[in-house]
Parts: sequence; structure tokens; C-alpha cells
Amino acid sequence: MFSLTPRHPDDPELDALVLRLRDYLDGELADYEREHLIAYGTPLSRELLEPVWRRSRELGFYGIHLPPELGGQGLSYTRLAALKEEIGASPRVLATSVLGDMGGPLRVGALFGIATQQQIDEYLLPVVRAERACCFSITEDDAGSDVRRMSTTATPTDGGYLLTGHKVFSTAGTFADFAIVVARMAADDERYSAFLVDLDGPGVKIVPGALPLTGQNVESDVILEGAFVPAANLLGAEGEGLRIALGRITANRLLHCPTAIGAARRSIQIALQWAAQRPVTGGLLLEKQAIQHRLADMATELYAGRSMTYAALADLDAGRRPRIESFMCKLFVAESAYRIADEAMQMLGKAGMVRGTEIEQLWHGLRMFRVLTGASEIQRNGIMRDLAGELA
Repeated sequence: MFSLTPRHPDDPELDALVLRLRDYLDGELADYEREHLIAYGTPLSRELLEPVWRRSRELGFYGIHLPPELGGQGLSYTRLAALKEEIGASPRVLATSVLGDMGGPLRVGALFGIATQQQIDEYLLPVVRAERACCFSITEDDAGSDVRRMSTTATPTDGGYLLTGHKVFSTAGTFADFAIVVARMAADDERYSAFLVDLDGPGVKIVPGALPLTGQNVESDVILEGAFVPAANLLGAEGEGLRIALGRITANRLLHCPTAIGAARRSIQIALQWAAQRPVTGGLLLEKQAIQHRLADMATELYAGRSMTYAALADLDAGRRPRIESFMCKLFVAESAYRIADEAMQMLGKAGMVRGTEIEQLWHGLRMFRVLTGASEIQRNGIMRDLAGELA
């Protein structure tokens, strides 16, 4: 049954989790942000973030997707998606820190099956315990969608490797302790390896990155100037870097969609509430059929995006690999969610054009989502590759 704020009567455990998460976001976390005057442009320091990580862990949300032996609840993809939708629908600036999306357990969970015990003990488990934070450093100025164009190199040396290069758009790098860096092997430029790099080590420089549309200060550049990385910090084997970085791309692509769905849902709520109280000539804005039809279309697109995403995630839970579906979901959700936010902004008129308003932040974030984790054009390329394969 469709609802802007869905309930899950067929899954009482999930329903209880969703309600607890909403309560935390709208209550305690909202109070914390008001107390510390946190807005979208506020620099996110460790002093501000760590209390949220620890409290979210105490409540069972931080790393909730991890198996019980790692302190989580082993959530299915569809259950996790329901929580991520709530995060996307929340106006809280720090909402992405609650499940561990911003430098936390959601970023490192897949590495437990690759990392050595030493790496697990020194890097991954401290992230799960809310003691450390990480970022992924893959993108470069000339290596975005085509990551094989990267120029960062790893040169073998006694006891390890020397890394040289310049990574950009390292989200959470402003407060992270270490980065997962993918570099080209200097001796064989067709092989790429992944490394755990301490960001306070010699030869590593962190500088403020480009400020994104949302105004959130979470991006940094990671500059490597012959930075020594011990051999023990090689993730997997040499040459497995791209497989490690992109190995869970189908699941990751799908799991980004519920957050955007949540943001689209919130955009509809804002527009609906505005139209219901906005006086115009002859009555309220909501009484105008043109506005009613716009809202009906927005809700229909939300339902379509939500339905296809959860169907693909159910395939993942069943052990199938919905590759083409993941491209389709990312494409449709990114484009439709942005249209929904744009319609909501249009409906609010000049009030929707004010800097710092919630609808402005939603609009900016969803505009970015059309490019992040693979632009819409990249998703279309993936869909066509799979379609063309059926001709063979």
C-alpha cells in the first residue's frame, strides 16, 4: 500500500526499527543539531561527529547492516533500504552519519571479506566501534567514470610501496583517519591495487576539496607525495584494486537509490503542505487542478521508483544479481527524484528559491545524484550493453 511515510505491517521488526529511527532523527538528533547550531554549511569536525556516531551505535543503528558478530543485525538489503529511505527523507544535516554512511561502517562492510586479520583489527573494527573514520580515494581530475585513466602510482619498495598522485572528491576526507586508495602499479600500468593509507602519515597531505552544490564541507583532496605504505596495508593482492573498489557496485548502486527516494518523498511532503496553506486567487493553491495533477504525477513517479528499487533489492536478497535492473533503478530514480524536487521548488515560487531552505538543499542534493555514483548517461550505457548482449 502506497504512503509517503510508509509503514511495514508485514515485517514488525522492520516497522519498529523505522519508527525508532524516525524518533531519533526528529527528536534527539534534531536537538543536538539545534544545540550546536549545525547547518548544511557547518564544517563537520570530529568533535561534532563522534558523539553522533557513538550515540547511533548505542541505539543499534551505526553499522546495523553488519552481521551480529560485528555488532550489527545482519539486515537484508531491503530492510537496510527502508532505513536509508528514512535517512533521505530527514532534514537532519547529520542524518547520513547515523547508519555509518559518512565515513563509517557502511563504507567498510564489504572489506571484511578481503582484509587480513591485522587490517580488520587496526582499521575496520575501530570504524565499527565509532573510533575511526575512513574515506575512499579513487577519483582524479582526469579519471572519473573511466577510473582506468588514473595516474596515481604505487611503486614497490623495501617493506611496502611508495604512492604518488592526487585524488579528488574524497568524501569524508575532511575528518577521516585513513583512506582506501586505489593506485596504478608503476611496474605494470594495466594493474591496479588498493591500499589502506593513514592520512596523518608522511607524504600525505589533506587539503579542502571543491565545495559541492549542497554546501556541505565533506570533500577533500588527498595528495600523495611518495607516501610510504607498508606491505601489510595492501588490500587483497596486487592487481585486485579495481575489483575491490568496484566489486559491490551493483549493490552499492541500488543502495544509493533509497536515499534519493527519501529526498523525493520529503520534497512532495513540503510541496503538499505548502499548497494546503498557500492562499491564491480564488482559494488555496491545493484547490487548483493544475497543482493537484502535478502532485499526483510526483507521487506516481515516487511509487514507481520505490517499487522498482525494492524489487531489485529483493533479487539481491534472493542471491540473484540484478545488473541491468541496477542501471535502470539508478537512472530512473535519479532523474525522477530530481524532477520531483524541481516541481516542488517551482510550486513554492520565490519561497523555494531562498538559500538555506530545506527544499533548496533537497534540490541541490538530487541534482548531484544525477551524476554521483555514475551519471545517467553511464547508466544508459550499461543498460544498452546488456540489451545488446541479448542479440548475441
